[in-house]
Amino acid sequence: MTLKLHNTLTRRKEAFKPADPNRVTMYVCGPTVYNHVHIGNARPVVAFDVLFRTLRRLYGEDAVVYARNITDVDDKTIRESQRAGKTLGDFTNFWTTKFHQDCKALNCLPPHVEPSAVEHIPHQIAMIGELVEKGHAYSSEDGSVYFNIASFPEYGKLSRLDEREIELGRTQSQRANADEYEKQSVSDFVLWKSRRSEDGENFWASPWGEGRPGWHLECSAMIREYLGDSFDLHSGGVDLVFPHHENEIAQSRCACGGHFAHTWFHIAHLMVDGGKMSKSLGNLYTLEDLATHGWTAMEVRYVLISGHYRKPLNFTFDSLHAAREALTKLAKAAAALAEKSTAATTMSEVSFGPFQAAWDALNDDLNTAGALGGIFTGMRESAKLEGAEAAQALAALNRILRALGLTLPEPEKAAEIPADVRALAEQRLAVRQAKDWAQSDVLRDQLAALGWTVKDNKDGYELLPK
Repeated sequence: MTLKLHNTLTRRKEAFKPADPNRVTMYVCGPTVYNHVHIGNARPVVAFDVLFRTLRRLYGEDAVVYARNITDVDDKTIRESQRAGKTLGDFTNFWTTKFHQDCKALNCLPPHVEPSAVEHIPHQIAMIGELVEKGHAYSSEDGSVYFNIASFPEYGKLSRLDEREIELGRTQSQRANADEYEKQSVSDFVLWKSRRSEDGENFWASPWGEGRPGWHLECSAMIREYLGDSFDLHSGGVDLVFPHHENEIAQSRCACGGHFAHTWFHIAHLMVDGGKMSKSLGNLYTLEDLATHGWTAMEVRYVLISGHYRKPLNFTFDSLHAAREALTKLAKAAAALAEKSTAATTMSEVSFGPFQAAWDALNDDLNTAGALGGIFTGMRESAKLEGAEAAQALAALNRILRALGLTLPEPEKAAEIPADVRALAEQRLAVRQAKDWAQSDVLRDQLAALGWTVKDNKDGYELLPK
């Protein structure tokens, strides 16, 4: 099976071909650890995980090297740690732990290496030295060091700056000293930031004076350390294409001379109720927020993979309801399949049986929405299977669920419905069909008093114990 991925660099879907199938190298931009992970942050993390799981099934669990960084020093972490009255290390360690807890709740596999920016400041200083020596960087009057984008003619190739008709400001008089800056600002970007009063005690010694690295540099230094000068796949949110990933390419290519990333994989934004997430609107939901309303992290994961990663995904509470119903249906169907299964399966390791369409969708640019559709098609096809065939179908289902990182809830055992409860429900159905809504509400309350919730649907109703 050949995995096809849309490559941001070439703007087309291509067959993914690692340089060495026995060592597939994957790097993703991890979190800046200064606050809770909200569901918008969680979307790329889950997409990374599905990609990692898919690569492991294609090339073998021991063949894929997965690296994800932790940004624990930048403008945000320094500012927020000072507001919290904590040292930078204590502050970022706390939020790193919270991030790992959320990843575990979302059933995301841990990366093989997870380097932090602070731990690799010597590596970043060394890379700056190489860039200065090769004429790609220069120091300013205050001791900051900037990358000279005029020294790298290919700057802008990933983000198509020329197509956006942006006038490149390739002079040393135009500089961006902030870790993050306006998306339309094309300037020489900072590699080493000279010590500022607002940084407090967060500074390190360097050949250019005391200070700290700029944000863009950390990924280049850590990729070189763990994956080399050329590697297979780089991923992140679409908002990182410019300037972050563009700057990574420039500094890495100029310092190391390798190809850098062969395939670029970017995930689109998450919206909430059709609009942008913002703190002021109160829709920056975290897993903890949603858990207080009774939603599980697995239901959130289902929603996050219900749309194609390259398209904006609209998160709503209705989508959580749909996720719960879908997972419940799958759990019941899987349990029924397990009851009919006999004997150990002899199904081929490369076969997905009735769930082949789901696996094919996943290999076609990680089409998770198509894969979920393929799962339900496969469940319908396998509903009549018995014995060894049912066992084979169940094994195939479990394989595709593992690739998607989905775990199913325990199927609820159907409760016996007393005759008087059933009679009340039937009476309520009759008055609803007669459009006697007031009497319908009375009967609903009577059912509730007996410990039952009635859920109306197109086929009539469903009774559930409270």
